[in-house]
Order: sequence, then structure tokens, then C-alpha cells
Amino acid sequence: MSKQMYIKLNNGVEMPMAGIGTFLLSPDEAEASVVSALENGYRLIDTANAYVNEKAVGRGMRKSCVDRKEIFLETKLWPSFYEQEDAVEKTLERLNTDYIDLLLIHQPAGNYIAGYRLMEKAYKEGKVRAIGLSNFTKEQIQEILNICEIKPSVLQTEIHPYSQEKELKDFLSKEDIAIQAWYPLGHGDKALLQEEVFTRLAKKYHKSNAQIILRWHLQEGNIVIPGSKNPDHIRDNFDLFDFVLDDDEMADIAALNKDKRYYTSTPELLKSYAEMVPPVDEQK
Repeated sequence: MSKQMYIKLNNGVEMPMAGIGTFLLSPDEAEASVVSALENGYRLIDTANAYVNEKAVGRGMRKSCVDRKEIFLETKLWPSFYEQEDAVEKTLERLNTDYIDLLLIHQPAGNYIAGYRLMEKAYKEGKVRAIGLSNFTKEQIQEILNICEIKPSVLQTEIHPYSQEKELKDFLSKEDIAIQAWYPLGHGDKALLQEEVFTRLAKKYHKSNAQIILRWHLQEGNIVIPGSKNPDHIRDNFDLFDFVLDDDEMADIAALNKDKRYYTSTPELLKSYAEMVPPVDEQK
């Protein structure tokens, strides 16, 4: 079985560096993917209020027979819940668990300071083991650092070989905040996946191009959560621990950076997030 890699967060909690994301998965797909991932050695599961599959993720965890203490469960609060005092408790109920390993503010929209205060309260009460941010810019992270009692441990953001975020990573490194990549494979962009360097290294190491990219992330210190409902892809996305890219190969991949993002936040988009209420109470 593959051997997991871990990163120690700024509060001493150890977090697996390779996990599975459940974005865009239906409840049935999310439940099956969680079971498949845990059977294949994964211990990090990522979900969110807005994915409307938290109940299914909780079912998948229980169905897997893996001890809850071995699983690192991550979820995110949605902006329309930031001012609801019981938002964390309701999230725990949906997941049917006593605690969350990592809870993030999903978007810098609405009253995210109130949302952060809710997370700090839950942290102090032992309901959450670590807290962090998602989709925040350097300036927005600094705003949180200026007012927080409990420092964010993780920033989840878009990061992949076409958008390597060197400046942001330098800032996070100084603040001892870990970085987690969503879209680690570049939103399925064939141009990225088929870059010559990945094809060459895949041949050398007897891996797929996607596995080379995921291995690059791990060596860069990026926590990865590729999503999949395909059991073969789930297995392959975790088969990353039996080879190491050398310094020249890492440099070749670094040279691919073009600051190309697939997701761009706008004030209009953030306003729409704050107004959108995910149908969490109706989820299966």
C-alpha cells in the first residue's frame, strides 16, 4: 500500500498531504468515492457546505470501517452561514461526527470576519482541530492575521503548474500557513496534462502524466485533493509515494509557470456567493 506524506500545521496537528476532494460529486458519488479512497489508503477527505454532500461523506466514512481518529476530515463554511451561531454545530450534525479536523472559510464574501470568529469559538470548544481559509488573497489573509486570536493553519487555493503562486507561497511560508491546492491538475486542461515534460517523466517513472503533476505538488509542499468518482483514478491519484522527482525535473516543471488561473474572483461573484443559500437541509 502507498505510504502517505504528512505536514505539521502551525498548531502541531499533522495533516495528510494527499487526499480526495468531493466538489461536484452527487451524494451517491461522494459516498462511494470516500469509501473507495479510504480503502486505497487515503486519510484526507475534503468537502464543504456548498457541495451539498456532507451527509454522504459522513456515511462513506462510517461505511469504510476506518477508525474516525485515522481520518482527517476537512470541510468549509459557506458565506450565507457566517452569521449563524449554530453553523458549525449544523455542519457537525450533517457529517454525523463529533469534531472536524480542519474547517475553512470557503470564500472571502459576506461577513467573513463573523465566520472566522465562529471557527475560533469552535476551535476553543474542541469541535475543530484546525482552522483556515479558502480562496483568500494575500491582502485578505493579512486582514485575518491582524484580527485573529487563532491563526489560520491552511490556505486552500487554486494552484497547479500553470499557476504556481510563488509570491503567495513565500508570504504563507513566512506566516507558517500551509498551502492546499484545488484544481491541482489544472481543471482538466489537456494542454497542461499533455505538456512534454510530464509525458517524458511519466515514461521514465512508469507513471501517468497526472501522477507526475501530483508528485510535483507534494515535493513543492502543496497538499493535494484531486476529485474523482472513478475508482481507478482514485487509486492512481494516491500511488505517488514510490518515486521522487530530482532537482532538474522539479526545475523543468517550475519553468511551466505562466500565472494562468482558471478561476477568477470578482466583487460581483463574491456578492452572489454571500446571497446564495446552499440547500444543505435538503441533502440526502
